[in-house]
Amino acid sequence: MGEQAISTIDFSVSGGIATIRLNRPERRNAYDTAMMHDLVAAFDRSDADDDVGAVVLTGSGRIFCSGADLSGGADAFADLTADPGRAALRHGALWRDGGGVASLRIFESRKPVIAAINGPAIGIGATMILAADVRIAAEDARFGFVFTRRGLVPEAASSWFLPKLVGVSRALEWTMSGATVSAEEALEAGLLREICRVEDLADRAAAIAGRFLEGSRVAVALTRQMIWRMAGAEHPMVAHRVDSRAIAALRSSPDTREAVGAFLEKREPHFTDRVSDGLPDIWPDGAAPPFY
Repeated sequence: MGEQAISTIDFSVSGGIATIRLNRPERRNAYDTAMMHDLVAAFDRSDADDDVGAVVLTGSGRIFCSGADLSGGADAFADLTADPGRAALRHGALWRDGGGVASLRIFESRKPVIAAINGPAIGIGATMILAADVRIAAEDARFGFVFTRRGLVPEAASSWFLPKLVGVSRALEWTMSGATVSAEEALEAGLLREICRVEDLADRAAAIAGRFLEGSRVAVALTRQMIWRMAGAEHPMVAHRVDSRAIAALRSSPDTREAVGAFLEKREPHFTDRVSDGLPDIWPDGAAPPFY
């Protein structure tokens, strides 16, 4: 599959890796409602494509994302109802945060997600990447948790994600001060896996993504969901119940039989189970529908 533009992003697949590239160069890849819808559509596409085993999320040019599109001026955040694209964001009397729609869709991805931050990531640019599984960045990348300086609070469910990645104290320091964090500080805090030259970023992201292509796609998808969802569990018994359900669901699957046979025969396995056919319901209270 070649590269295709949706509207505000580009989507391409090569070697089992989907690349989702923010592409609004005239607006410094600023985030708007159209980009929100396009990101959801792109992750829907990657989930439905059984040739895709991992996703790389990156930006075009030298900027990852400059934050929310403020072209509306001082009232950019004031009248959410003025944008017809936000109609889908209404939940009863509440107008939902559009950044959270994207981050929750990334959270729900059935494929591993690597964020390759090619430059400054400000506001929603810094928070949408928190739902990725691995984050790498170019040397001149920086992360702007600038919300309090805009009279706002952190969005995109970052009050849930960020403390899990860098700890409560660091998350509070960055967000309450409205800090802009260097790539070096982000690496030291655990937000990043590594820093590299911008010209090496795509190759490093592809190399990391390639590691996720070797296992059963269904097992990888379930593992991703288990690790993320259990991050909020109140007791290890919750995880034990989920583990037990998952093992029971997979132990007789074609992929598990193939993996055991390949191990005994000293060959590489050939997995055939497809994520698009659906995942086993391993959640004790039933699988809630995605809310993004």
